Amino acid sequence: MAQAAESARTVIMTVDDDPGVSRAVARDLRRRYGATHRIVRAESGESALQALRELKLRGDLVAVVLADYRMPGMNGIEFLEQAMDVYPGARRVLLTAYADTGAAIDAINVVDLDHYLLKPWDPPEEKLYPVVDDLLQAWRTGDHRPVPSTKVVGHRWSARSSEVREFLARNQVPYRWYSAEEPEGRRLLAAAGQDGQRLPVVITPDGTPLVEPEAPDLAAHVGLATTPASDFYDLVVVGGGPAGLGAAVYGASEGLRTVLVERSATGGQAGQSSRIENYLGFPDGVSGGQLTERARRQAAKFGAEILTAREVTGLEVCGSARIVRFSDGSAVAAHSVILATGVSYRQLPAPGTDELTGCGVFYGSALTEAASCQGHDVYIVGGANSAGQAAMYLARGAKSVTLLVRGPSLAASMSHYLIQQIDRMPNIVVRCGTVVEEAHGDGRLERLTLRDTQSGRSELVDAQWLFVFIGAAPLTDWLDGTVLRDERGFILAGPDLTPDGRPPAEWELDRPPYHLETSVPGVFVAGDARAESAKRVASAVGEGAMAVMLVHRYLEQS
Repeated sequence: MAQAAESARTVIMTVDDDPGVSRAVARDLRRRYGATHRIVRAESGESALQALRELKLRGDLVAVVLADYRMPGMNGIEFLEQAMDVYPGARRVLLTAYADTGAAIDAINVVDLDHYLLKPWDPPEEKLYPVVDDLLQAWRTGDHRPVPSTKVVGHRWSARSSEVREFLARNQVPYRWYSAEEPEGRRLLAAAGQDGQRLPVVITPDGTPLVEPEAPDLAAHVGLATTPASDFYDLVVVGGGPAGLGAAVYGASEGLRTVLVERSATGGQAGQSSRIENYLGFPDGVSGGQLTERARRQAAKFGAEILTAREVTGLEVCGSARIVRFSDGSAVAAHSVILATGVSYRQLPAPGTDELTGCGVFYGSALTEAASCQGHDVYIVGGANSAGQAAMYLARGAKSVTLLVRGPSLAASMSHYLIQQIDRMPNIVVRCGTVVEEAHGDGRLERLTLRDTQSGRSELVDAQWLFVFIGAAPLTDWLDGTVLRDERGFILAGPDLTPDGRPPAEWELDRPPYHLETSVPGVFVAGDARAESAKRVASAVGEGAMAVMLVHRYLEQS
């Protein structure tokens, strides 16, 4: 079954400038191999090369290429020589007349020719099929497995290449990475008509090359929904972390027309976690990506729409409608809104880190980079659970992992079980009272200056990898002037809206705000973006579910 599925995408190509001969070769090949292979016919070397490039971009496999020797403009040997650059593993056959056998023999050395066939090849059962059978068998013994549909060609130390890989990985889009410096990467760039000056180049499942794509364009081309199916909903959930996914699951399952809008990838910070071990129901732990994908599929099963790579820039009240505006000027309206925008890691203030972000300095787990850390020394900044989980994950393959903690110990910010695990890992070193003073490197991270906060002494260390997990900045600036927030930007809700628990002056209704309701009636908040929230996955999911219950109460009384 697997071989049949692979063969369905495997191509046998024939090239001959004589239309009659070309049709005859293709006819004989289809008679024997048409049920299991695609037969592609071309009548010039130029058109055949263009077809090969298109097949390459789509990820199709080419097993055998048969080319006529005497073709104007580009003879068979010249064509096969260029075809090798696109499909080096394809078996090559030259069709030639008896008078040209010398040229065919020379081609064995020039293009590593596998076979030459004399015209005419009748009967094919004796002269054509045995040759092609042997070539197909030889081709199958090589490593010609089909690759995932989406291909990314980039530079190892390119910040934009890293962002694209992280975007695809977190959105569960399978892809294959190719370095622009390797032969296959260069072949893909040539097939896409690119010289490698602008990277990354993403080749989508239909063979479309995208050069340095922005997230919305990339999302649309790899099958992620970016446009709402309707103009009006019962509920708009802003943010796709645990709180937002929880709200989408419960809202859709209870019959609310629900759309979730996420600016990057569902999962939020939790989705980047390599291991969550204290979440109810998973005694052996679960990765953030696994938990996120299950929740995403669950929300979709109940009918929730999930929009990716859509940045929300405004919230407006228009009568009973709540309007959510996007960065491209479009908008979607609903009876109610749940704000589950979560938080982002604060930027490291040390000089040099901004320039090296994505080139050795990463915020969050950046799990796509973990494989490259094998055997290297890794540094992690942070003392909370996310930093500890990343340290445990990276320590599996890294030579050493050094956890840099500003405070005097891990006890104040990290769960006890995680501290115990770190203590038992021989290649994890915890350095408390230590900060990154500066990052150094030319195009990539090479060294770090570390400073001891007690003694003030600085130390220069070699480093290629730095992962940062410091603090939490709420993603709420776009709500300025719309809903009340505290001095740090976290959203106030329910009894926290005023110190004495009374509704704020902006409140228009006779009743007090519900527990998770903001200063705007019908707009609720859940998860890490809420002031004084617990900052845990379980509590975020619970608040998402609770917010939906309060949405029902609001809709019933509106």
